[in-house]
Amino acid sequence: MSTAQSQPIATPQHRMILGAAVVLVIAVVGLFLVKWSPYYAKAFSAAAHHTIGNSIVSGKGAVPPAVGWNAAKSYAQAYYSAIWQALVLGLLLGATIQVLFPRRWLYRWLGNVGPRSAALGGLLSLAGMMCTCCAAPVVIGLRKQQASNGAAMAFFLGNPTLNPATLLFIGFVLSWPFALLRLVLGVALIGVIVWYANRLKEAEPTSHAEPPPAPIEDPHSGLLDIAAAWLRALWWEIYTILPGYVVIVLLLGAARAWLFAPALTVAHAGALGVVALAVVGTLFVIPTAGEVPIIQTLLGFGMGVAPAATLLLTLPAISLPSVFIVRDAFPKRLLGFAMAAVAVFGVIAAVAARLMIS
Repeated sequence: MSTAQSQPIATPQHRMILGAAVVLVIAVVGLFLVKWSPYYAKAFSAAAHHTIGNSIVSGKGAVPPAVGWNAAKSYAQAYYSAIWQALVLGLLLGATIQVLFPRRWLYRWLGNVGPRSAALGGLLSLAGMMCTCCAAPVVIGLRKQQASNGAAMAFFLGNPTLNPATLLFIGFVLSWPFALLRLVLGVALIGVIVWYANRLKEAEPTSHAEPPPAPIEDPHSGLLDIAAAWLRALWWEIYTILPGYVVIVLLLGAARAWLFAPALTVAHAGALGVVALAVVGTLFVIPTAGEVPIIQTLLGFGMGVAPAATLLLTLPAISLPSVFIVRDAFPKRLLGFAMAAVAVFGVIAAVAARLMIS
């Protein structure tokens, strides 16, 4: 046995408190630098100028660039330039939660299959303000620490859908009825998916077997053991997430001209067009709040409120890359149900917008 293993750095209780404190510090400092401070300034800019930038899909025009490598490369560059800091933070938090946050504490708060844990997961998501792709590594960490399907899914979807900063951007740039529509249907969407997730409690992979404690809870693990465990967790995230994630983003970026064809966006394609756009919005990937300039640009070229509302809900809520990232964290049928529910609620949003917004 190594010296690091035979001489624990502190008593187990002290270790757990220290580990949880490290996770909290990384989360607070990281979110302040990456999300809270930039969005605070951006909110004032949105209120004053009623814009937060150009559409990442089509720039200042209504038509995305032609399908091909140039479209793929330009979109990937713009997308990763916007999200790389949040993605790094998500990877760090995902690994740190697995290693340093006591599993018994996290299970006590987020492991219950019921409304309490799901509500707490949703409340925690309000502070995250991440897109689903950047929140996904954190979700993996939560699931590995035995958070329930419902709590982890509430955190996963709540980050982009109920983002307080994005709601402000929507109100200042698009309209406050759009912001209210997003809030109400976003809460309803998450509630439906969490309800289904909690019905799958028998599918919880750890429901019948006690998982090992987090390294921080093991009194025989020294600093070197904990550091090695953290590096292993981080490397596992990197090699299982990044290669496929990059490829999917490139493919979606390349296909923008097909996915956001004017026939679907600005040509008043009718009910079938709204359904198709709901599917597109569910699959496509954008940075946090990227839906706001996309919709503002398309509205300026004549898109109606119904397809705008569809994109308002479906674009941020989930995406093909984010589902790829969490593919092993949730049951496959839960992920399928979540994507189907997002698309259906996108259609519901279109109907509601026709009634609420002139």
